[in-house]
Amino acid sequence: MTRFLKGTDRPLAEAYQLALLDLDGVVYRGKNPVEYAADSIRAAEAAGMTIEYTTNNSSRFQHVVADQLKGFGLDVEPWQVITSSVVAARMVAKALPAGARVQVLGAEHLRDEVTRNGLTIVDGPQDRPQAVIQGWYPDMTWQMMADAAFAVEAGATYFVTNRDLTIPRELGIAPGCGSMIRAVITATGVEPVASAGKPEAYMYDEARELNAAEGHDLVPKEASIAIGDRLDTDIEAGNRGDYDSLAVLTGVTNPTELMLAPSHLRPTFIAPDLRELGEANRSRSAMRAVLGNAARLALGLKTARYTSATPPVWTACAPPYAPHGKPPTKAHSLARPRYRCSPSRHSPMPTDSEHAPVTERYPELADIDEQDNDRKLETYRNVLESLQHELDNSRS
Repeated sequence: MTRFLKGTDRPLAEAYQLALLDLDGVVYRGKNPVEYAADSIRAAEAAGMTIEYTTNNSSRFQHVVADQLKGFGLDVEPWQVITSSVVAARMVAKALPAGARVQVLGAEHLRDEVTRNGLTIVDGPQDRPQAVIQGWYPDMTWQMMADAAFAVEAGATYFVTNRDLTIPRELGIAPGCGSMIRAVITATGVEPVASAGKPEAYMYDEARELNAAEGHDLVPKEASIAIGDRLDTDIEAGNRGDYDSLAVLTGVTNPTELMLAPSHLRPTFIAPDLRELGEANRSRSAMRAVLGNAARLALGLKTARYTSATPPVWTACAPPYAPHGKPPTKAHSLARPRYRCSPSRHSPMPTDSEHAPVTERYPELADIDEQDNDRKLETYRNVLESLQHELDNSRS
């Protein structure tokens, strides 16, 4: 189903009971806090919202992450940090009988979680493990990967913490867990039966259960919101699991990617930063003005949200379906859209000119990556105002 922007007049901290926050790019960038994040989180908690932090990182202990967040002035308990190791171990424990033999290829945090969930860690394939669980592990050796492959080939069920192909490091981009598991997959021809991390929705489901395990009522999906900076992990996981989501522009996603996002990567809400949690209609920065135009384009409301209606902004700007798990590239942005809009009284079937590639209709977008920030914002504003005019005409 195609998803489009619509709005809310209530602060998100009042509209939802539980926020499932990504960490890197949302709350912090490496060792440094993201601007406005800590104050916004504290304000949301004061309004009654429960916060949990979700991360595909499988190597950092929960208490280590919690201590980092406390350093930003946040009141965080370790249980509020939901790592892919926590989720993966619970996933395996639900799939196997108590005390089942598990071969672990991963960091100490993953081993601790496997033990905590009543499973028995074995050393290698000679112990006939019932399952293999693999996470990101920088000290991984060829022999470790070979032993995992031997066990999987012998019939052990194969689980992984996440499929992230890359991870950012100080010197550049490094292989992630998804790259490491390719060795086992290639050797055995066996794909993992399940992955705990985003973009799978399992992490959000488990986060709600873990919150309930702390003595709270189980928060329903419709009262939970996933928040992140990556469309291909945080937002896609929300869409797969039928969670509403908020994409913030404090991390890797930029306005161009939002404009060009295929339906499976479109968030429910968009905002420049986490201040949106507590404010239904804040003051207009330049970026906010651009996003506000996109919101008005959709339904004439304040805060951007998607519905099944089809305004021209996505007709004009939607690229072909991007490769799974990858953001749109420049090549995608220049190609002809594959999907068409369903006719409705709000959005008639677009003409051929409306289906033209976005850079053919708006040549000023062709060199958008080379423009300075002020010019980019002005370009986005002009394009969106043009699309608003089209929408107004279609409704008249």
